Amino acid sequence: MLPHDPYINAVYDALTAVDGLEPTDQTWTSDDETRGTYYYLDAVITLDPSGTRNLDDDEIPAGTPWRHGLILIWEWHTGLEDDIERGPVWQFAELKRDGSNEYPTSLPVYGFASPAAIVEAARKVISREIGAGHSHNLGRAKWAGGIIGDSWEHADELEAACAAWEKTGA
Repeated sequence: MLPHDPYINAVYDALTAVDGLEPTDQTWTSDDETRGTYYYLDAVITLDPSGTRNLDDDEIPAGTPWRHGLILIWEWHTGLEDDIERGPVWQFAELKRDGSNEYPTSLPVYGFASPAAIVEAARKVISREIGAGHSHNLGRAKWAGGIIGDSWEHADELEAACAAWEKTGA
């Protein structure tokens, strides 16, 4: 079990409890490596807000938003990479037909956001209140509303577990 599994499970459960936000079975956690050098913790939760993810393109009505789904991405980095700060971050990206995704956009929540904050932010992304960023603006969300919600009640425990993983697993 990875240190962030309980957290991602809590977020998954919160999303599952809301109509229209139910995650698909394409949800996972891992401890990957960056460019073959640095390890980090990550998770992906896939949503299908339009219910069209498994349809062929010709079956999806024109103008349907999130045609192939939406992913919520959580990462915790050690800070050893040259261009990535230490700690957690949430992002989102629209999925493409081939399974790849658009450029990830920062989700305006705390890195250890409460599951309720992730639910609220996901709703705002789906409704396009929070707009996607691009590579030219380094994935900054089009959003003027500030940070959504609060931190998870077990954030300190999770940070300690991630730091312990860094010493032994990374």
